[in-house]
Amino acid sequence: MTKKGAKKPKENYLAEWKRERADFLNYKKQESERLQRYIGIAKEELLLDLLPVLDNMYLAERELPEDSDWSKGFLGIKAQLIGFLKKQGVEEIDCLNKEFDPHLHEAVAEVKGEKPGIIKEIILKGYILNNKVIRPSKVKVSK
Repeated sequence: MTKKGAKKPKENYLAEWKRERADFLNYKKQESERLQRYIGIAKEELLLDLLPVLDNMYLAERELPEDSDWSKGFLGIKAQLIGFLKKQGVEEIDCLNKEFDPHLHEAVAEVKGEKPGIIKEIILKGYILNNKVIRPSKVKVSK
């Protein structure tokens, strides 16, 4: 085979290798994105499982005796849990005395009020993770 004839298969092999390399890099990128989605879903589920613990801490806080060492320890643990959730990107939905938004809130009752559509009481706090509502606030709205 002449040099000229050997050059053609060499170019074909090189072109095929470049296509395969590009396909592999695309595959790696797609797999990385897919893995990140799964990690995000698992993280969201874990954080959702922690929210009822925080809800119960808020309920227990109402019954704590004032200025006891036990109360201070309990409040420290609650603050630590809130700090952990914030570090993970969880934000509490601020809604008291604000206008009802069905994307952020779930109305569970109506109460009398001066202006309709204003949130008067929070039954269960809502939370946002990475600009996505993971749990809407359950609220009482004025009618």
